[in-house]
Amino acid sequence: MRILGKATEIDFMGKRKIAMAFSTLLIVIAFASLIVRGLNFGIDFTGGTIIEVAYPDTADLAELRQVLADAGHPDAQVQHFGTSRDVLIRIAPQEGRNRAELSDEVLSALQAADPAVEKRRVEFVGPQVGEELTEQGGLAMLYALIGILIYVTLRFEYRFSLGAVAALVHDVIITLGVFSLAQVEFDLTVLAALLAVIGYSLNDTIVVFDRIRENFRRMRKGTPVSIMNASINQTLSRTLMTSLTTLLVLLALFFLGGEIIHAFALALIVGVFIGTYSSIFVAGSTALALGISKADLMPVQKEGAEEVDDRP
Repeated sequence: MRILGKATEIDFMGKRKIAMAFSTLLIVIAFASLIVRGLNFGIDFTGGTIIEVAYPDTADLAELRQVLADAGHPDAQVQHFGTSRDVLIRIAPQEGRNRAELSDEVLSALQAADPAVEKRRVEFVGPQVGEELTEQGGLAMLYALIGILIYVTLRFEYRFSLGAVAALVHDVIITLGVFSLAQVEFDLTVLAALLAVIGYSLNDTIVVFDRIRENFRRMRKGTPVSIMNASINQTLSRTLMTSLTTLLVLLALFFLGGEIIHAFALALIVGVFIGTYSSIFVAGSTALALGISKADLMPVQKEGAEEVDDRP
């Protein structure tokens, strides 16, 4: 299925310097925000108290947030958990406050507002758990990038491998920058979304690289720039169709999925936008800047094998 009526001839690589300047600007802004504002880590990373309660009827989250704010917990996170009658409350650690007393205070405030509320469970997450999650999450991304570096090198060529990894690092940094600028909570679901963004962006990049390799071997005339342009144009319909259909699902999750997956959907939406852009402009441009040529992608001629002339 094609969403573009006819074959396009857009000069993507001719705009690569503008695109690289734009990407550099986004990365600088993202780094500046990460240094100055940092990430708004959720309770998964900072530790704190998790309280699950149940109501006989549908719980009004806005009303519960107001009750907790009046009780001295304006930053408490309140969301449905399972059904509209079950509510999960997350309280960040407070210096000098006993966690058990903190949970009792929250439950007392809820029971004062509605005596029918029932406590299901109370869990305490220590800061050590958060440090381990941060370390393990960082290692997971590092291992993923190393695996991709090896895979793309074996399948294509090391300059394509560096281009793919540059595009993925570009995507992750900008997505983190958006979360830092907007101060949206960064929790385990967002970390999982970032790993999914790496997989999504890599898939797009591999499709483009496959066509570039095929065209490098098939097209006898043309510079590396013109062959890359032709390859990106040939895969443009597929790239846009995949991105648009994915975005439709993610937008539905963002607006209708509820607060529990709000940050997860946001990370994927930003990642799909940035990943589509990087697969077109960043990955190929990086390989081009590293000097990729036709000779690098031609099949290796075995010693002693007869040369076959496949020209028409």
